[in-house]
Amino acid sequence: MAWIILVVSGVLEAVWATALGKSEGFSRLAPTIVFGVAIIASMAGLAYAMRTLPVGTAYAVWVGIGAALTVIYAMATGTEPASLLKIVFLLMIVGGVIGLKLIH
Repeated sequence: MAWIILVVSGVLEAVWATALGKSEGFSRLAPTIVFGVAIIASMAGLAYAMRTLPVGTAYAVWVGIGAALTVIYAMATGTEPASLLKIVFLLMIVGGVIGLKLIH
């Protein structure tokens, strides 16, 4: 159960990071509310997962999922240019997350 919560929390990290960018310094209400809700839920899930998973592993997986999804979303929406090297490095992050799960 901790792994499922951790993955959902990683997805919520991507949500709050994207909302933070769209909030324009907290000057836009809707993205600011999404940011606040998502960061609280994401941190709560991370904290829950850390009750049973090692801190280093949980944090690395959480950050990896959030970072990868944030960049993928930005490339998919055209706010950030895609390149072959970015995709290769994102695959390395995803591979690292999968590896951490497999060796746990």
